[in-house]
Amino acid sequence: MDIKQLAMSFIATAAFGLIFNVPKNLLAHCGFVGMIGWFIYLLLVDYGLDSVFATFFAAFVVAVGSQLLARAYKTPMTVFSVSGIIPLVPGGLAYEAMRHVVVNDYNMAIQLAAKAFMLSGAIAMGLVFSEVINQLTKTKGSR
Repeated sequence: MDIKQLAMSFIATAAFGLIFNVPKNLLAHCGFVGMIGWFIYLLLVDYGLDSVFATFFAAFVVAVGSQLLARAYKTPMTVFSVSGIIPLVPGGLAYEAMRHVVVNDYNMAIQLAAKAFMLSGAIAMGLVFSEVINQLTKTKGSR
């Protein structure tokens, strides 16, 4: 595991927090959430798990961490989750798909676009699954 990747994911996540007007005292927390998500992703991929499933689990961890920090700091969960998922977003893959469209390599473009779509769906499903579990635990706790 490369410590430089973790440091860069922390910086990138905190920088996106700045763009999204996150309160300055919470920028480090946002960076930490993104770094943990990227760490989980790298760890799972290194152990041979498919990148789509690794992205799902990493997004789930980002959402759980965001929920915990949102409760602790009495802020909306989106403050942490929106910037926290940034390292997982397949922007480079989507760029490569469009580049292959431009050079008329449609077979590769479709493959890359499908992978980017699956990774994006995995992020969404990880966030949703975390919220469902959160709501279920709240409901059971209130009974």
